[in-house]
Amino acid sequence: MDKPEHPSRRAFAAGAATTFMIIRPELVRGFAPAKLKAGLVGCGGRGTQAIIDLLTGDKNVEVTAMGDIFEDKMENSIKRIKNSAVADRLTVTPDKRFIGFDAYKKVIASDVDIVMLCTPPGYRPEHFEAAINAKKHVFCEKPFGTDPVGVRRFMAAAKKSEQMKLTVVSGAQRRFAEDYQETIKKIQNGAIGDIRALYAYWVGTPVVQQKARDPKWGDMTWQHRAWYSHVWICGDQVVEQHLHNIDVCNWLMNDHPEKVVASGGAIWRPRTEIYGNIYDHVSADFVYKNGVRMSSYCRQFPRTESYQPYQNVSELAVGTKGRSNCHDLGRGTGQDVRTKFKDPLQNPYVREHMALVASIRGTGPYINHAMAVAESTMTCIMARESAYSGLEITWDMIMNSKQDLQPKAFDYDLKMEVPPLPVPGEYKFV
Repeated sequence: MDKPEHPSRRAFAAGAATTFMIIRPELVRGFAPAKLKAGLVGCGGRGTQAIIDLLTGDKNVEVTAMGDIFEDKMENSIKRIKNSAVADRLTVTPDKRFIGFDAYKKVIASDVDIVMLCTPPGYRPEHFEAAINAKKHVFCEKPFGTDPVGVRRFMAAAKKSEQMKLTVVSGAQRRFAEDYQETIKKIQNGAIGDIRALYAYWVGTPVVQQKARDPKWGDMTWQHRAWYSHVWICGDQVVEQHLHNIDVCNWLMNDHPEKVVASGGAIWRPRTEIYGNIYDHVSADFVYKNGVRMSSYCRQFPRTESYQPYQNVSELAVGTKGRSNCHDLGRGTGQDVRTKFKDPLQNPYVREHMALVASIRGTGPYINHAMAVAESTMTCIMARESAYSGLEITWDMIMNSKQDLQPKAFDYDLKMEVPPLPVPGEYKFV
């Protein structure tokens, strides 16, 4: 987005007096306190690293509140941050360490300026809505939901965040890598001609958080401990992980596809509780409104000492005058976004937080990626539902879907049956 103009403090005060309006300072970009306070919701590995990256990117930020449903996750997070180079700005007192399913509410209410939403994505719509209603700036890990009802809830809050000029930065960190930013801009300006086709790949290895279930864990506890294996809280690989690549294609096109046909399944994942009910591969063919097609493929096959499966995490744009991997026309070309950068301030995982803070302070462009990445999330869900059902799924169909995977009650010992692995012809799209 273009950087909006902002009045000086004197002009602002005069304008307020003239129109008899009182505008709260936190709703005016650039009126941030000298030291920003951040609160973390979701203290797993991703949330912990996000905090380290935030504090690495700006020395005038501190973390003052943390929340999770598991105390051991929080303790491990605190320990890791305390052993990092930014330990001095973790100032979370015991009374600002919140445990439980309502911990997110307490973090949001704890006098923070920035809310870091890093739980598994099944909770993202509810948590984001609460943060926006509390007028907080947000760092929001991707994806932005796991079902159409939830993502539409997120979209409604996204519109409100735009109206209030709140900053929302997503964990789709390619949007903050210099080589991607410059390449996408050049392609949009005609560097490779008119786009004719797009390709997106995340061909990697499995994500399995828990190798066994503790007998003391109830169903809901277990499904949270092994969240990547359960559709309601993870979204499946095509939503949780492959979003990175699909989001690049939507970003390049400045649009979302209008329909998709996909297929997939579980070839190697055993039908045991460790592996839940997600697929291990999905292939999808999308069509944008202008007729451009995007071919997408994701899979997670295990690697062993004797078996090294093919891997590929990339994007490709084909135009009438050439082709691009979407980051080869910019600075830092050839630097994998997941690689350790010699200069941490060039690392897109850090740069996204630098951009977050600059947007809040008014020292950089205003950023709100809530709606854009929500549309990419819905694009991925559209592909999943096509693969599960065997149907062609259109944007209108997914935007009107009644699918709501969120549990209606929350308790560590809550009984939760795991739905069967989706089978086309048996699985019902709603």
